[in-house]
Amino acid sequence: MTILTYQVFAKIVEQGSFIKAAQVLNLTPSAVSHTVSAMEKELGFAVFARSKRGVSLTNYGKQLLPFVNAVLSSEESLKQAVSEINGLWQGTVKVGCFSSVCTNWMPDIIRKFSADYPAIEVEVFQGTYADVSDWIKNGVVDFGFLSTSSVGDLPIVPLYEDPLLCVTAPDYVRTEETPYMTIGEMQDADFVSQMETTDADISNFFKDNGLNVRTRYHVVDDLSTVALVSKGFGICIMPELVMRDIPYPVQTWPVEPKACRVIGVSALNEKLMAPAGRHLYQQVIETYQKN
Repeated sequence: MTILTYQVFAKIVEQGSFIKAAQVLNLTPSAVSHTVSAMEKELGFAVFARSKRGVSLTNYGKQLLPFVNAVLSSEESLKQAVSEINGLWQGTVKVGCFSSVCTNWMPDIIRKFSADYPAIEVEVFQGTYADVSDWIKNGVVDFGFLSTSSVGDLPIVPLYEDPLLCVTAPDYVRTEETPYMTIGEMQDADFVSQMETTDADISNFFKDNGLNVRTRYHVVDDLSTVALVSKGFGICIMPELVMRDIPYPVQTWPVEPKACRVIGVSALNEKLMAPAGRHLYQQVIETYQKN
């Protein structure tokens, strides 16, 4: 199989469509289909399942994906190494991140890195903790941002302690007169809750403090959570970094006992990263470990 075969395979996975992959790669749809057919014939098994709903990986295709991405990453590393030798500094760095890092940190990260290395492109993949973890493991991204509670067996460099806050509607009437929200006061409140795969740190806060959360609202993104809280459907726990982006009127209090999520940067193996990715990775560490 050729590098083009691997590129076609990876791009179909990324785009979820043969036609979209063809457009991105500047190939005809028939050329993409032929490449996949030849690949499957050579392998002896199907890598994609086609249906009216679109294209998805077969179990064999899922097993193959990390290896294909590793080949493409090696090719990118080689190109960047040659570029570095020639003093050109070209290539692409792919970064995975969750919502609040995407909105608060990534614009400055990209702007600073692009000023230093204008010929290197930075691609951002935004998703949940689970998404970012999978992207790192499967080689979709060079590195990604995670919290220490969600990193699992991946290595992580801790960067930033992000305090957890209790968020309520602007007209919420508290039962205690304190500058912070206690577990006792939260125990009797209704919550708008995110799923554990979306925010492991908040789920851990509930478990660690024996907080029995009552909720009828199970959402997956920060903005929806705070929107419901703002309208009086319950209270929630949110990291401080998230609340910098929120357009809805709410009240916030520190929680007692104090708690935080620790944001870090994770890569399978820093030493095996392409030069451009390694430089951006180090730049992120140097910038955010100071804060």
